[in-house]
Amino acid sequence: MNNLIQNLRGVGVAIITPFKNDFSVDYDSIDRLVNYVIDGGVNYIVVHGTTGESSTLTEKEKIESRKAFVKSNNERVPLVIGIGSNYTDSLVRYIKKSNLEGFSAILSVTPYYNKPSQEGLFQHYSITAKSSKIPLILYNVPGRTSCNMEPKTVIRLAKSHKNIIGIKEAKEDMYQMCELIKNKPKDFLIISGDDQTAPISVLNGADGVISVAAGSIPKLFSKLIENALKRDKVKTHDLLNYIKPFLKLIFEEGNPSGIKAALSSKKICKNILRLPLVPVSANLLTKIEKFISENT
Repeated sequence: MNNLIQNLRGVGVAIITPFKNDFSVDYDSIDRLVNYVIDGGVNYIVVHGTTGESSTLTEKEKIESRKAFVKSNNERVPLVIGIGSNYTDSLVRYIKKSNLEGFSAILSVTPYYNKPSQEGLFQHYSITAKSSKIPLILYNVPGRTSCNMEPKTVIRLAKSHKNIIGIKEAKEDMYQMCELIKNKPKDFLIISGDDQTAPISVLNGADGVISVAAGSIPKLFSKLIENALKRDKVKTHDLLNYIKPFLKLIFEEGNPSGIKAALSSKKICKNILRLPLVPVSANLLTKIEKFISENT
């Protein structure tokens, strides 16, 4: 467990699911993607998160794409799999029946839409953790779920279940992030889920980031977080200021629309998304392509 926790410090990539022109999964591009981000220096890869458009994948596609990511990775870096639900019993049954060979941990988002209380969140994750054979990383992203998991609930879960090893905290609230850092148990991972504030969070004691941008600029983003982990404030702020315009561009019309535009400009995958998501506008695409051509 200690080796896994150490290996999940630094930069994780929230990786896309590439599609062909007919909207089927592009398995050849999965191989290119995995090689690209690993060669770029990332520490681990997160499959089937929001960036991976997991809500649009059929069960067969999820199974086959999981296999493709495992095969392409070939045990080079840890793989984390996104599995979540707003129905606890369904989530538990899914985890128990799924073949997760090749994955080191599960990233599980807070239940969305039904807005549980803090006690409901505690019970949800407690039952989930007890049901999983691999470690669990909590995922708090109120901007998508309309549900905020408070630090006291996170710390309670961390102290109650050894199988819960960290949290991806994506609430854009530095006070909440600092509360987690201040009160976390030893070896409990605090992982930023927001690219723009991640370097500052790491400078303040967070363990790293699960990043969207690192999917297209892995070398730059890995260096950014490396500087922050070394507590080099000057280099961190300088590189963050350099990257900030790109971060603004890739999130301007939503995720993963922006990151797919960036990856398509590097010929790593096609600029194809499944509805209700659509590609970025022509004007934004030109700006993204310009940054990529000049800086990578």
